[in-house]
This record gives sequence, C-alpha cells and structure tokens, in this order.
Amino acid sequence: MPLLRTESIRSMSKDERKAKIRELRDDLLRERGVSAMGGAPPNPGKIKALRVNIARIATIMREEGEL
Repeated sequence: MPLLRTESIRSMSKDERKAKIRELRDDLLRERGVSAMGGAPPNPGKIKALRVNIARIATIMREEGEL
C-alpha cells in the first residue's frame, strides 16, 4: 500500500475523500482482525501505512473544515 501524497489528497473532492477514508478504515479493521486472530499478516507494514494514510486525509479534512 503506497502512501498517499498530500497533493493527490487535496485534489480529491469532499465526497472522494470521505469515501477513501471509509475504505481505508475498513481495510484497517480487516488487517487488525487478521492479526488479532493470530494469523500473520501477509504484509506487516500495511497496518502502519493504512494508519498514516487515514491520518493524512483526516488532517487535510480538518484544515479545510470538513471534519
């Protein structure tokens, strides 16, 4: 999972950002569920990348008054 760049996040519309953050949160929930059940995640760095992407989108949404 590549990290999202701030330029690409800022170029998204309000609805696109909401959809993307919802999708990322669902992926994070799935990944945490796999690790909680004792399974080794196929990509160990994916959880951190998901968290960073969610934080970046949330920060930009806060800056623009969407949250």
